[in-house]
Amino acid sequence: MRRLTELALRAVVVAVLAGSLFLQLFLVPLLARDLAGAGPDVAALRTPVLVIVVLGIVAVQVCAVCVWRLLTMVRRGTVFSGAAFRWVDVITGAVATASLLAFALGVVLAPGEAVAPGVVLLVGGAGVLVGGVALVVLVLRTLLAQAVARDGEARALRAELDEVV
Repeated sequence: MRRLTELALRAVVVAVLAGSLFLQLFLVPLLARDLAGAGPDVAALRTPVLVIVVLGIVAVQVCAVCVWRLLTMVRRGTVFSGAAFRWVDVITGAVATASLLAFALGVVLAPGEAVAPGVVLLVGGAGVLVGGVALVVLVLRTLLAQAVARDGEARALRAELDEVV
């Protein structure tokens, strides 16, 4: 990976972490206050919606930290090792959790007249989309496993060749 690409990705990760912290510290409390001041239909949704939103933000933060760790492994040349699987597995779990949280938000918002059915459908579609991202990460994990296996084979062949020479 080129140094510029790594720096750009690190800048994106920093921006995601800063943005998510801003959401947690400022916008979630504003959302809580707005939901508390809304009608009785919406007031009943306050706690579950806030819990789902905060957990969703945490899932994004977990993914950002894991990507940072993987970038560090790329820089050190150790990404093709068993240690990388731990970070990829955590990313997969966090993205799958985010997908389930989106579906849970749809379930919370569905009953009653507080939210339009189209919004619930959009939230469900977002859950499907995020679930698709989890599946893509799972496929990429399989590719990483193949690359690690090939790297091990190449090292073994190099060692044999060094002995012959």
